[in-house]
Amino acid sequence: MPTAIAVTSPDLVLPPTDHQTPTAALLQSPEAQPLDAALADMQVLVEQHGYVVALYPATIPVAHERRLHTVRSMLESDRIALLKLDLPPLGIAVLVRQLRQLSICDFSAGVVASAARLLSHYIYAGALLHTVAKLDRVPVTLKAHARSWVPGSQFGVVANPAPQLVKIGSGELTGPDFATRLMVAKGQSQSDWVTATLAPAWKVQGIEESALPADSRGWWGTAKMVEFAAFMPDISTLYQLVSSVRREACSWCGIELIGDRCGFCSAPLLPAGPPTASASVVSSAPAASASTALVPVTSAENRIQATGVLKQGGPQRRGT
Repeated sequence: MPTAIAVTSPDLVLPPTDHQTPTAALLQSPEAQPLDAALADMQVLVEQHGYVVALYPATIPVAHERRLHTVRSMLESDRIALLKLDLPPLGIAVLVRQLRQLSICDFSAGVVASAARLLSHYIYAGALLHTVAKLDRVPVTLKAHARSWVPGSQFGVVANPAPQLVKIGSGELTGPDFATRLMVAKGQSQSDWVTATLAPAWKVQGIEESALPADSRGWWGTAKMVEFAAFMPDISTLYQLVSSVRREACSWCGIELIGDRCGFCSAPLLPAGPPTASASVVSSAPAASASTALVPVTSAENRIQATGVLKQGGPQRRGT
């Protein structure tokens, strides 16, 4: 069975990309489900799938976060990963779907969990805002604050992988230099700037629409907005990106990981001696060594600019 991917809100579960992509399990809040039921549900997930990778936003209510840790502690299980994400809501939903795609490939649960930090650097998550007066997720200048009071002002904002803010008509947002699709979720805004201007400028290969996550209004500080996220949609590209990173064994819990931190116990990767040469990488995929797996690799990104679809070394699905 594939590793179970779990979330704390149904807003974070986007439609699957194909009939093989599994859905995500929903971990209810304390208000919606008593503790004994939450324990039973998690136990079933662990028994059915072997491992559970649960992703939740950094803005989650404290009581809900405590519930997640309480369930893991009471089950005394080392098969439950709790990943706290500081991405915008739509960006988290995109990342969750990417992990759902990877969960059915021949990756161990530890690799799937630690891949979340790697893949997050390749998601360009932002929004079109009609005001930045209450925006506290991205640095806002006094000049931008002042412009928020001018009727008709609109702002393009990117929160991840690096903060950007421009006034529409007086600047451009820097987008990804590799092939992407664009996920769009409209709030109380009638602007078509994201689809008519941003999408062509970023040369996206297609546009998908989604309902606006409930947390988006609070995250961006306004309901008059259009949220977007550019992402690598092709499972072959995702597979090669994750496969190109050297795998290690966690020095604390022993589970397999990529990058510099275990997704299950959060222990950092300990130096194992003199550095070794980076593994060879398929020319079509972005590459990252164990020590740099959590930051973008510009030269490697350029390798997938053309199409974003690999011509060889595709993913090995479980059971195939």
